[in-house]
Amino acid sequence: MTLWNIYHNDIPDFVRRIAQTAPMRRLQQVGMNCGCEYTSFKTFELAEPYSRYEHSVGAGLIVWHFTHDVQQSVAALLHDVATPAFAHVVDFLHNDHERQESTEDLTLATIQSCPELVPILAELSLSPEDVADYHIFPIADNDTPRLSSDRLEYTMGNIVNFGLASRERVGELYRNLCVGTNEEGNSEIMFTDAELASTFARLSLHCSKIYVSDEDRYAMQRLALLLKEAIGRGVIAEPDLMMSEPDIIAKLTADSTTAEAWAHYCSIREIIVGEPGPGALVVPAKKRCINPYVQNIGRVTDFDKPYHTELQAFLAYSFDYPISAK
Repeated sequence: MTLWNIYHNDIPDFVRRIAQTAPMRRLQQVGMNCGCEYTSFKTFELAEPYSRYEHSVGAGLIVWHFTHDVQQSVAALLHDVATPAFAHVVDFLHNDHERQESTEDLTLATIQSCPELVPILAELSLSPEDVADYHIFPIADNDTPRLSSDRLEYTMGNIVNFGLASRERVGELYRNLCVGTNEEGNSEIMFTDAELASTFARLSLHCSKIYVSDEDRYAMQRLALLLKEAIGRGVIAEPDLMMSEPDIIAKLTADSTTAEAWAHYCSIREIIVGEPGPGALVVPAKKRCINPYVQNIGRVTDFDKPYHTELQAFLAYSFDYPISAK
């Protein structure tokens, strides 16, 4: 699933070349839904395949579309290059449920160690250090609830992926965006039309609720525990997580014990809420949300009070209850 032709009308040569390097190609087999797509939960079972590769190229194209700045575009393109198999499940493995940033630590090393990538960067007059931290570019990334290419791409991708709106509707929303100055005097991707901004805000909040749904949180924690057990038994080693997901699954299913655990994980389809006992988990999670800025008006919550109320209710929601699945 790709929205690349919505984000920009062509793919620049430097984006194509970098996207063909080995670290980027690995992302073709690392999913955006953090292992949830292997379960039988209906939300994920019905979703289209959506990879970190598609997301990363999309994020790079968005930055290029709005800035035509090579350094910022490459930083956005490479921002997930060190993402392990099952992505943020590994944050759960590291008990980083609520920040979900532990997987970013190897970005610079991954870039530096790629013999294909470093010469391409040099041709662009860039060093690995110039593009290893996309957080310094507000169009590429900034703090929640602001809009950036990373947050915009996975939101628009999942709006389509989860069947919340059509590609055509997402294209209409995207074409309304520009780069302007927000209330803090900083550059930000923002809307020019308040009604479209409200529409996008509500669609993004629907996605946010899916990201922290009982199904999503339980699946990620359950898979993290499975991986932890597999590492403890020597079925896989933690460095193996930098392989592709099919490679990891092949290792898991080659061992009879983890093969049975993996098969059971793939079969789970129904959440059980509030029943403590064996297998029940209390799972915290990072709440991702967007409160878009509208040029010359302000944040959606400034003028859309029902959205403000719904967003505050989401942010106040507690996950302090046991969940299990069958």
